[in-house]
Amino acid sequence: MKVAVLGGAGGIGQPLSLLLKNSLPAGSELALYDVMPVVAGVGVDLSHIPTAVKVTGYTKDDLAAALTGADVVVIPAGVPRKPGMTRDDLFNINAGIIRSLMEAAATACPKACFAIITNPVNSTVPIAAETLKKAGVYDPKKLFGVTTLDVIRSQTFVAALKGLDPATTAVTVVGGHSGNTILPLLSQVKGVTFTQEELGRLTPRIQDAGTEVVEAKAGGGSATLSMAEAATRFTLALVAALGGTESVQCTYVQVEGQPAAFFALPVRLGKDGVQEIVGYGTLSAYEQQLCDAMAPTLRANIQKGVEFVANG
Repeated sequence: MKVAVLGGAGGIGQPLSLLLKNSLPAGSELALYDVMPVVAGVGVDLSHIPTAVKVTGYTKDDLAAALTGADVVVIPAGVPRKPGMTRDDLFNINAGIIRSLMEAAATACPKACFAIITNPVNSTVPIAAETLKKAGVYDPKKLFGVTTLDVIRSQTFVAALKGLDPATTAVTVVGGHSGNTILPLLSQVKGVTFTQEELGRLTPRIQDAGTEVVEAKAGGGSATLSMAEAATRFTLALVAALGGTESVQCTYVQVEGQPAAFFALPVRLGKDGVQEIVGYGTLSAYEQQLCDAMAPTLRANIQKGVEFVANG
């Protein structure tokens, strides 16, 4: 497999690339692209690690070369959140970055699977979709918003609260990837129950965990290491699925019959990308209330992305 990481020299891109270098199947190729010239050095640095994964760095005018032949394109490129910023505050800068990268990808690797990390994911995934549509190469089965970070945070926080092994604690997270659009389905966690007081503390913590990191870093950035780990997990699952090993992952995709046109939910990944929308069962009354409340926000985020491309 060839995996291209666009934004490979950034705070997420570098640890993500390190993890992929150590975890991709032998014989794979890892192509790193960034507007920062240091990406060439990042590529050389990683190439010295003794695994059978070829690494190359590309910058400036070499975007097409980085993308050509890619099976999976992972995009963490963009500016990070700073204290006081919401994901939506990032929109004006990151929206343009995603559009330009997807325009290049539409020509260089139109049949690739695209995993979007760049925030605000609720809007950048629709931007990617509309850009691919304009180029006539959009396949909704091959476009994903990476929401795995919400899942692993939920695993960690639930396990800590209930004295469980976080590695084996399964939590389904649906909706979007920003604030109240993040909906952890704690009623479905096997083997434990939560009081209403616990739900009232844990759910907002999961929803605002990104802010927790931003504030703790005190101006030094946003979630990079945990996001890199989450993105690696999703990318490896996608690579494995393209190779024939299916798995179910929560991810933000285009759907029908949900509260919004794009919605994060469990998806079976297969050789063609989205093999099946698995669904997420019945919500508790509390979860249904939260889902109803977040739906207008999510739909507005999506519309913002659609309009950005339409007006561009």
